[in-house]
Amino acid sequence: MTHAAPSAEAVAAAAAVLREAEALVIAAGAGLGVDSGLPDFRGPEGFWQAYPPYRALGLRFEELAQPRWFTQDPRLAWGFYGHRLGLYRRTAPHDGFRVLRALAERMPAGAFVFTSNVDGQFQRAGFDPTRIVERHGALDFVQCTKDCGVGILAADPFEVQVDPETLRAVPPLPACPACGALLRPNVLMFNDAGWDDTRTAAQVDRLEVWLGGVAGKRLVVVECGAGRGVPTVRHFSESMTRMLGARLVRINLREPEVPAGHLGLAAGARVTLRALETAL
Repeated sequence: MTHAAPSAEAVAAAAAVLREAEALVIAAGAGLGVDSGLPDFRGPEGFWQAYPPYRALGLRFEELAQPRWFTQDPRLAWGFYGHRLGLYRRTAPHDGFRVLRALAERMPAGAFVFTSNVDGQFQRAGFDPTRIVERHGALDFVQCTKDCGVGILAADPFEVQVDPETLRAVPPLPACPACGALLRPNVLMFNDAGWDDTRTAAQVDRLEVWLGGVAGKRLVVVECGAGRGVPTVRHFSESMTRMLGARLVRINLREPEVPAGHLGLAAGARVTLRALETAL
């Protein structure tokens, strides 16, 4: 997908901020993955365009992304998440991720990633897994629906076959190696009281230790593709400006607005990051 380039003035201003930075937080929402070819779930039309069978059922993203389906209709549940897992495994991160890695590597005090995405793209792009917070979990991991005590497991051994016409999973479905019950993705869904947040909590702990170590340094937050629809990332980015005095560089095609004193670039992530690379 191609987007119009950001203004030269905006890129120059962002580059100037990054030149002075000593530490970097990369904050990312779903918009970052669009340039890799991942679907944009913005609104029911965007979701149904990516997944036409769900239009026929009248099910929106928010209605499908609920843990109740793993009890009520496991094949529907694993059809939805299994298709996405396969898609994420096959998708190569776009070269904007390479630019973000290069930005991270030039920081004297290092960098950290905070993302609401569950697609594992940062790990696939070579980022240090110990410097990533996946705030809503990750599809590359699973947990037991019966909470048998097995904990969080890597999804690597599991392949989910999905009927392309109905987007329903074809049995056998992923089963717990300890107790045989159905597994579910270790991601935070809507109305989800059963999500095991142990892995994410450990990631957050590592971030907080790192932030303590960069206190007093020039911290910049580069936020990519994080909208207001699920505002987790935007809230985090703006909290960094209030609590730690960070400068915010927000890259967002549709919603680039920023608090006073910060920078908003109204363009897509990939084209903007490549422009920043050239400017730097």
